[in-house]
Amino acid sequence: MDSNTTEIGYTSATTLASQIRNGDLSPVTVIQTFLDRIERINPTLNAYVTVCDEKARAAAQKAERAVKRGDDLGPLHGVPVAIKDLTHVRDVRTTLGSPAFTDHISETDDTVVSRLRDSGAIILGKTNTPEFGRKTVTDNPVFGASGNPWDPERTTGGSSGGSAAAVAAGLAPIALGSDAAGSIRIPSSACGVVGIVPDFGRVPFGPNHTDAFQNDLPYTFLGPITRTIEDATVMLDVMAGPDDSDPYSLPTPPEMYRDTLGGSLSNVRIGYTSDFGDFPVDDAVLDVIESTLEGLSKAGATVVDIDVDFEGTWEKRHDVLEWILQERYVGLYEALRRDPGVDLLETDLPITPEVRSRIRAGLELDSTKIAKSRQHRTAIYNTIQSALSDIDVLAMPTLGRTAFERSVEAPMVDGETVHPMHGWTLTWPLNLSGNPSASLPVGFDEAKLPVGLQIVGDRLADQQVVRVSAAIEQEVEWDGSYPPEAIESLT
Repeated sequence: MDSNTTEIGYTSATTLASQIRNGDLSPVTVIQTFLDRIERINPTLNAYVTVCDEKARAAAQKAERAVKRGDDLGPLHGVPVAIKDLTHVRDVRTTLGSPAFTDHISETDDTVVSRLRDSGAIILGKTNTPEFGRKTVTDNPVFGASGNPWDPERTTGGSSGGSAAAVAAGLAPIALGSDAAGSIRIPSSACGVVGIVPDFGRVPFGPNHTDAFQNDLPYTFLGPITRTIEDATVMLDVMAGPDDSDPYSLPTPPEMYRDTLGGSLSNVRIGYTSDFGDFPVDDAVLDVIESTLEGLSKAGATVVDIDVDFEGTWEKRHDVLEWILQERYVGLYEALRRDPGVDLLETDLPITPEVRSRIRAGLELDSTKIAKSRQHRTAIYNTIQSALSDIDVLAMPTLGRTAFERSVEAPMVDGETVHPMHGWTLTWPLNLSGNPSASLPVGFDEAKLPVGLQIVGDRLADQQVVRVSAAIEQEVEWDGSYPPEAIESLT
């Protein structure tokens, strides 16, 4: 193992930016180190699907010249970043994980990419995702499956699995993810990294030319995947703020996210729900979560048990998620039929079966179900807000189990087979309600697979989520767990 490349690979983005700014570390050296690591490790993990090696080297040389000139430098100057392959990067292949877009080159940057560039960040490449972000595991007909850095034969989760794997494996210090049913938090938990879902609209989508209103079907978020909360706050400070192309974008928050760091757990009230109402959870996961909460209590937090009493059954609530996702995929289907003229139902290309089944179901969806979905979402929102009424944040497992083998199609939780897409994730109700949340790595099960703790806050209180998450991070001291043993020999 090359200790120098490992050291740089696991240096935080904040530290890298500081060392580059001070002239202690060359951006050219940083970028080449990460490109070397990608060359050695990515064939095993398949985290990246496109590597921008020449563009990244050229950007690093430009960044180095700026340092030598004494230019004003952005907060991420010279720092590498990975971008999920659902987000457009100018002059770079963006496949959306679909055979229909295998050779598609984006003409413009999405807003969030422009902001990262303006901060000085250097794009290393695009990371793997299921086709159109359709699944909670990361594989697609174009590039295949991604492997978990803690055990490459296991899933990364999804749909931002390539980004989470890249960060956990030291192939990028920070990465961008998106989340419509847990797609930032699921892989962050499975891969042992930090994933934050800020307030809906805090990080804008765009430019949106076809359907700028789709992202409330369900609430969909852009957010950071990092190894530390501090790195996540730097990303959020760069990415957050209004954008005219996104009708849901929020104003710039009154306080910088990074300024929320440094607090303690004293006087913080944490409500704990072991099952978020009625989700199955393995005992091995609960053991880690409850041990963590016991430690947080000793550190000054007040931890209280909370009953989250949703109306109806798990299945009825999940129907709501499926109905609105079906409607969303009809929008995707019609947009692609119009421009660029791809019919996902008629093409001979090997489109993911779940993509086609969701479109077909959506085409048969009646307006009564859409009306009912809004009513059920209101009930879910009210229940979550009620649970949060006397506490600062709600805490629960992010996932009902740790990462399972990639070959498994029907995962089991607590000895029972669950819904293969969403039965093992405690994330998606928050995409129906719109609450900000984070997943933090807090320990391992007996198989040495990561366990994530999900922290949930009130609407428009994402900075509270960040503040408490940072205080928790200080007590857990997870950072020393890197690098994963499974990839040490590859480095």
